Amino acid sequence: MADPRNGDARAPPSGPAGHTYAIDVTKFISRSRALYAHWNEHITDLWGSADALAVTTHPSSNDLRYLKSSALHIWLLGYEFPDTIMVFTSKQIHFLCSKKRATLLEVLKQPARDELGIDVVMHVKAKSDDGAAQMEAVFRSIRESQVVGHIAREAPQGKLLETWTERLKNAKFQLVDITPGLTDIFGAKDGTEIINVKKAAYLSSSVMKNVVVPKLEKVIDEEKDVTHSLLMALTEKAVLDPTKAGVKLKPECVDICYPPIFQSGGKFDLKPSAVSNDDLLTYDPGSVIICAVGARYNSYCSNVARTYLIDASSLQRKAYEVLLKAHEAAINGLRSGRKLSSVYQAAVSVVEKEAPELVDKLTKSAGTGIGLEFRESGLNINAKNDKVLRPQMVFNVSLGFHNLECESKKKIFSLFLADTVIVKDEDPEVLTAKCSKLVTDVTYYKEEKPRKKARTSSSGPENYFINKTSLRSYSNVVSKDELQMRKQHQAELARKKNEETLIRLIGSTAKTTSTDSVAYKNVNDVPQPRDLMIQVDMKKEAVLLPIYGSMVPFHVSTIRTVSNQEDSNQNNYIRVIFNVITMKNQGAIYLKEVSFKSKDSKRSSEVVQAIKNLRRQVNARESERIERGTLVNQEKLRLAGNKFRPLRLSGLWIRPQFSGRKRIPGTLEAHANGFRYSTTRTNETVDVLFANVKHAFFQPAEKEMLTIMHFHLHDHIMVGSKKTKDVQFYVEVMDAVQSLGRRSSSSSAYDDPDEIYEEQRERDRKKQINVDFDHFATRVSALEFDQPLRELGFSGVTHKERVFIIPASSCLVMLTETPFLVVSLCEIEIVNLERVQFGLKNFDMAIVFKDFKKDVLKINLIDTSSLEGIKKWLDAIDIKYYESKVNLSWRLILKKITDDPQGFRDDGGWEFLNLERNDSESDEESDQGYEPPDAEDESDESEDEDSESMSEDEEEEE
Repeated sequence: MADPRNGDARAPPSGPAGHTYAIDVTKFISRSRALYAHWNEHITDLWGSADALAVTTHPSSNDLRYLKSSALHIWLLGYEFPDTIMVFTSKQIHFLCSKKRATLLEVLKQPARDELGIDVVMHVKAKSDDGAAQMEAVFRSIRESQVVGHIAREAPQGKLLETWTERLKNAKFQLVDITPGLTDIFGAKDGTEIINVKKAAYLSSSVMKNVVVPKLEKVIDEEKDVTHSLLMALTEKAVLDPTKAGVKLKPECVDICYPPIFQSGGKFDLKPSAVSNDDLLTYDPGSVIICAVGARYNSYCSNVARTYLIDASSLQRKAYEVLLKAHEAAINGLRSGRKLSSVYQAAVSVVEKEAPELVDKLTKSAGTGIGLEFRESGLNINAKNDKVLRPQMVFNVSLGFHNLECESKKKIFSLFLADTVIVKDEDPEVLTAKCSKLVTDVTYYKEEKPRKKARTSSSGPENYFINKTSLRSYSNVVSKDELQMRKQHQAELARKKNEETLIRLIGSTAKTTSTDSVAYKNVNDVPQPRDLMIQVDMKKEAVLLPIYGSMVPFHVSTIRTVSNQEDSNQNNYIRVIFNVITMKNQGAIYLKEVSFKSKDSKRSSEVVQAIKNLRRQVNARESERIERGTLVNQEKLRLAGNKFRPLRLSGLWIRPQFSGRKRIPGTLEAHANGFRYSTTRTNETVDVLFANVKHAFFQPAEKEMLTIMHFHLHDHIMVGSKKTKDVQFYVEVMDAVQSLGRRSSSSSAYDDPDEIYEEQRERDRKKQINVDFDHFATRVSALEFDQPLRELGFSGVTHKERVFIIPASSCLVMLTETPFLVVSLCEIEIVNLERVQFGLKNFDMAIVFKDFKKDVLKINLIDTSSLEGIKKWLDAIDIKYYESKVNLSWRLILKKITDDPQGFRDDGGWEFLNLERNDSESDEESDQGYEPPDAEDESDESEDEDSESMSEDEEEEE
């Protein structure tokens, strides 16, 4: 949905003041080479056998417009040069324009000749001239051409273009339309274009999520009378000023694709020419509100549209669910190698299956290509377009039902959804998925209470009062429909998760190889003891075992476990288990386990202890090597110097703290490629590079006494003498302990002016600190600061104390106490909610990571009142969760899964955690979790290994 006019690409500066503009010569060369290659390859089928290409751009205008000629200028030159004629031949590129524009284009001459072997020729006309004399020179250059390509649908505007069009027609050239060729070459985007589209899509979805939805909820909650056109104006301001939507993009680089669209009250238009009228927003029961937002970044477009339902009827809900499935089917159909017609047919098939009576109400198109133009001609997703999809193509997938009739009140309503999607070889990438379109997130319900006042746009006497507690988004009451939707979504997540886990486990086991550690380089170096007894060579880090009358050396790193056992006959058995390796040499002999019998118990104990000590030393050395390897050599901090004044925050404390009894606050500065925190002491300096920041958080002081800026890093850095991946800078907005002065018995805290003034001063200081931190985070454009969503938070125990844990958009964090908690959501495998039983006041959460070598994170003693909120949050971010009535032994479970991934799959994957399945099979609860088929055969070995590993862990801790 958009204004059909064309978007104005900002023209380059035309005078001396335009020194800030410069053509990207490298981009011009690479894209000109691509243009000529495409022209030569598809000259007959897409370029109409044209010998020359003539492209004219209209005079500058403030209207919103999209033109193929403008798109070509932006694609080649970075900006549109208005009132300019470009003519491409096999050996020359001609520009006919004013003197000032020709001056800017002079930089192209030498690179084009050197890199492309093409001459760039300038034809300069006077400001008041119609350019007729210069046109003759251009015609002389292309006289040998018989077929000239032009953009047929762009009617000439202005004196220059009208004169050119007339002379071109009279020059007896055969004119052909080159629109198909330009459409095809603009279809697949390069890396720079994809980045621009992603930034535009991020802005569109952020405005919809952070501006439009809260505004609608506020209007409905407070029963305000707001027109569609006013909502359009407020939304347009948010697009043009990204900070209003919490987005850090340069305002000079952004623009709207079209005036934002708001529709309700039974008047709906799903055509691209739709506009917001001056009618009041209607949100009575059974109302439908359609919102559409389109944003551009560096002239590249994006679009998102959502439909919101108020007290939806059964027909409205069913129609929306069908539309949602059809829309998802169209998105999933955008895969390389498929035809556009198959994408539309995938959506139609869903509607024919789910609701055949709605097929004739479905829009005749499922969207178009999008990029420099909001609607790329020739890339419509409809039943007749057989163009083949390619990777890196971008589409505005838009689908809707129009003019549906409610079953009871005979009201007319429409539904519409749109997303910006990138075509991939496998799953397409939805760039606007940040703005949810799930039924549970777009449907709102009201309480049946009389309205406080009548609205002028009321459609009847049946009006209800709506408040925040009755909105679905704020309600803790879960409907049956929502539970069913969540159950279906979790089942789908379980299927995908089991497949992903198996693929990852098989891939990791396939990479397991034998160690390259060598004890002795030569057979002559192996010591030959007189007696065939087990020997430990501490110097060479080897264990010599007597096998078939020979001493065979093994590097200690090949030994997995060693144990000593005594039977009833006073016989001692030394059991050595080796690491499992992948066979490289089929002719070699591989040992998995070997046992030795001895009558000397003392000697047996000494040998086993010596091997354990040596193994511990080697493991410690290897761990230290790996640990030191994590200290990556990073680039040096480039200080601002005289180039610009660095952003600065003063009076900050740091965690981890520097060593020393007396601490002093410091200053945080943002430089060219990172931050520098320093105090007045010369040895107290910390550099945090932008490239090393994995997650950045800004947490304002609300109920806490700290305003926090926290950085979770990719690689460790040193803070004083401490090695850390988390660095935090904070300010205490008020003292943790306030001293109480003497007060007279007649005084009261409620009427003491000094007390009131002090409280107001604290509030003002707290507000100012939050504003300063927010301003600092907003202006650091190199990082995207995430702000924890406090309304989704819950209390739990992660270490020793109860803390408040808060979800953010990409992490689960606790930043107020040490040790900090920062869990990346993308690293989570599953979540198991434990001790979930009727009658218990709290439960535990076990977070299992995709890296099974990491310990399972336990968050204990979470209040039961937070259970439904946590489930809803986990489901919304596509994380599979399970419930159990007891705590599970995760260390043993993960070990068995990694040892037998195929058995894990055969047993249903993670579904062994499914309470419903387990209850149907057995009433007994198991604290073992998944049991592989051959668990009994290896039970003894598992017990030995577990006991051995536990004892070694205890020794290492000591």
